[in-house]
Amino acid sequence: MRRNNVALRLQSSLLEEARKVAEQEGVALNQFINVAVAENPSALRTEDYFRERAARGSVGRARETLGKAGKVAAGVGDE
Repeated sequence: MRRNNVALRLQSSLLEEARKVAEQEGVALNQFINVAVAENPSALRTEDYFRERAARGSVGRARETLGKAGKVAAGVGDE
C-alpha cells in the first residue's frame, strides 16, 4: 500500500474531539481519521445509488407487483 503524508489543519476543538473519540474507540488518532475520511465518500456514493434507483422506479409497476401478492392471511407467528 502506498502511503502519503498530508498536513491537516483542524480547529483545536475538532482535534480534541477526534482525540477523545479515538481514545474511546481504542484506536490511534491516525486510524480514526482514516476511517472518518473513508466513511464520507461511501455515504455520498450510497445517496447517489439510491437517487439513481429511484429515478428508474415506477409507481405503477410497483403497484402491479404488489397486486400479484398472495391473498393468504398471516399465519400463526407471522404477526
